[in-house]
Amino acid sequence: MKFYYQLAPALIGVTIALVQTQVAVALSPTEVNNIAKQVTVLIQSKKPKYGSGVIIKKQGNTYTVLTAAHVVEATDNYEIITSDGKSYAVSYSNVKQLPGVDLAVVQFTSGQNYTVAKIGNSDSSTEGTTAYVAGFPAPTFAINQSIYTFSDGKITANASKPLRDGYALVYDNNTSEGMSGGAVLNEKGELIGVHGRADLDTKETKTGFNLGIPINTFLRLSAKATVDVEVSAPNTQLATAPKADDFYIQAGDKYQKGNYKGAIADYTQAIRLNPNYDKAYNDRGVARRRLGDKQGAIADYNRALKINPNNAEAYVNRGNVGSNLGDKQGAIADYNRALKINPNFAQAYYNRGLARIRLGDKQGAIADYNRALKINPNFALAYNNRGVVRAQLGDYQAAIADFNNAIKINPKDADAYYNRGNARNDLGDKQGAIADFNSALKINPNDAQAYYNRGNRRNDLGELQGAIADYTQAIRLNPNYDKAYNDRGVARFLLGDKQGAIADYNSALKINPNSALAYYNRGNARAQLGDNQGAIADYNRALKINPNNAEAYVNRGNARTQQGDNQGAIADYNSALKINPNFALVYYTRGLVRGLSKDLQGAIADWQKAAELFRQQGNTQWYQETLELIKKYQQ
Repeated sequence: MKFYYQLAPALIGVTIALVQTQVAVALSPTEVNNIAKQVTVLIQSKKPKYGSGVIIKKQGNTYTVLTAAHVVEATDNYEIITSDGKSYAVSYSNVKQLPGVDLAVVQFTSGQNYTVAKIGNSDSSTEGTTAYVAGFPAPTFAINQSIYTFSDGKITANASKPLRDGYALVYDNNTSEGMSGGAVLNEKGELIGVHGRADLDTKETKTGFNLGIPINTFLRLSAKATVDVEVSAPNTQLATAPKADDFYIQAGDKYQKGNYKGAIADYTQAIRLNPNYDKAYNDRGVARRRLGDKQGAIADYNRALKINPNNAEAYVNRGNVGSNLGDKQGAIADYNRALKINPNFAQAYYNRGLARIRLGDKQGAIADYNRALKINPNFALAYNNRGVVRAQLGDYQAAIADFNNAIKINPKDADAYYNRGNARNDLGDKQGAIADFNSALKINPNDAQAYYNRGNRRNDLGELQGAIADYTQAIRLNPNYDKAYNDRGVARFLLGDKQGAIADYNSALKINPNSALAYYNRGNARAQLGDNQGAIADYNRALKINPNNAEAYVNRGNARTQQGDNQGAIADYNSALKINPNFALVYYTRGLVRGLSKDLQGAIADWQKAAELFRQQGNTQWYQETLELIKKYQQ
């Protein structure tokens, strides 16, 4: 049974940079976290919808919270949950959106004393400087409530020409859905931006192309929103020519939209302006791989690693390409290097697990998926792949449990439904398998393999017309699907359409001239039509490809019997029994042919052997019929 593995997407812009010497005023991550926890709030609506915000002003008992506009865009009543767990109602009429950017402010009233964020200068947060993101991820399958999260990373670009909605900061922190509107802080604990968008590696976990709106953008627009935070935007001279950061952020935006050639062109411009831009090399490699240029991708990852030997993502990405090129051991070595740099790199464990599968090390793969899931309990892809390995090891119940978890995390994971369907089939649950293939096809109607497998299960249940419809869909999606032609031929044969079956077997053999099964099946159809010579020719081809097909020997023997070649038939039955000594029906049939050849003693010996095997195998009807036959010939 074919299962679907899932390869985690390539990693863009996620880098563990060399530790840089901090200025004297820098705070420790713990100190910045303490500040972030006090100023960051949870914003949720009744729908429910989750987001974050940061307290930027206090006037009397009125607090002003800055957030992303899309967090509070719906006409709904909201509530703000502060660091002490208290809840404050916010009316939609109280929401003020800033013009032209994805920013909004809301207010709440409280007699409690809450910390107000200190405003920093986002212009000074250049590529390579420290960035922290704080917010409240939305509940997930693994964590059923929104819990404050703090993530550290590096600024990867600070563009002078922002993307649409004011996004100009790019950073490599790990973020999650629900953290939009949260604070982006520098190493001094100052607010330098508002988090809003990110790249998605799975449905929940976001890494790589994280985007924020610089706080200076807010300061320049705050007067229009009548929000005075008593801090003015610095009088920074605007760049007259594009910076490397500008090309980098534009490249990331184009990549997100699937314009890989445009992304490569912009990454190239960023590298031209900044030859040491390791993140641009890494991301250009990812885009090149998307376009099938694996060697170009490896060259870019090599350049990124030469500039920054601690770029864990470049090792993972190079490992991915190496694995695709067949260098599984080299890939594992790259994943090992990435994990040495970042022992909590879930995707490195995940991809190393896939490389181990391809090397046949299933237990090692499971160990890697266990590590990945311990780090990230919402890693749906890791559940899916661990389930596949468990199914291959025959542990179908554990496999189904893993597919269930993958589906709970991502209900639109077509591969997980497909794989669960295969596991259910292996446990004998044909109807459950069909239900899962239905779900997979509802999500992905262009999955030829899912149609094919559903067709097989319908065939098993005797739903031959439904099976034919599924095989036909699979062939429509994949005209070179020789197995679908073969199995549609089988269904047509069972419905009595021998000529239609032969036409399908012909198509299968045109695609795959080495399909022993198609030759065997076409031989059966020809035999049914009385073309014993043609049937024998097909069985000959089938046995040349697969000399261990006992059924092909049996059916060739039957065809030879029809031609009067009893000795040739007996020789074929002998070959079948050599392969399968417990083939009761062959003993029975060889006995009939020996009877026709006047070898009554040999015939009775065969029938006695057949009767004993039928008895052992619980086939009462054939056991009784064989005894009657023996009795008849012994009289």
